[in-house]
Amino acid sequence: MTSHAPYRDLARELGSIGTVRRELARDLPYDCPPAPAVLLTLLGRHGELRMTRLADLLGVDVSVTSRHVAYAVEHGWVDRRPDPLDGRVRLLRLTGSGERLLAETHRRVSETLAHHLGDWPAEDVGRLTELLARLRASFGDRGCRTASRGAGHAPYRTAAHD
Repeated sequence: MTSHAPYRDLARELGSIGTVRRELARDLPYDCPPAPAVLLTLLGRHGELRMTRLADLLGVDVSVTSRHVAYAVEHGWVDRRPDPLDGRVRLLRLTGSGERLLAETHRRVSETLAHHLGDWPAEDVGRLTELLARLRASFGDRGCRTASRGAGHAPYRTAAHD
């Protein structure tokens, strides 16, 4: 029979990851709270999305997603356009301003990670990235990029996010 002790230890460590998330969120641009930052990251990763798909990726109700999208649209980071396949549906995409904000967010998060993990060997950072991607895949998140395809590009693909 398999011991559950390693899983209890893992659960405890995952439960405390909020500390990392909060520290990364402190370094986001002042007008971009974490929820819109995640939204921008997903649009940057997946390209144009329907609201329902974005809500699915966020793991929240469409009404919650709609509020985050409205905030991003008001700030000029996201654009809505009719879906050519169904004019009743809108496709969401990053604007140039949204792409610049996303790049700034990536830069800030990368700097924060480098500051806190600067004494880690690069191999350890790479291994952690691989293991976190594998963990997400084990829970069914097949849409995430692996370290070789997307390292350093999404703030919410770190130990603390996604």
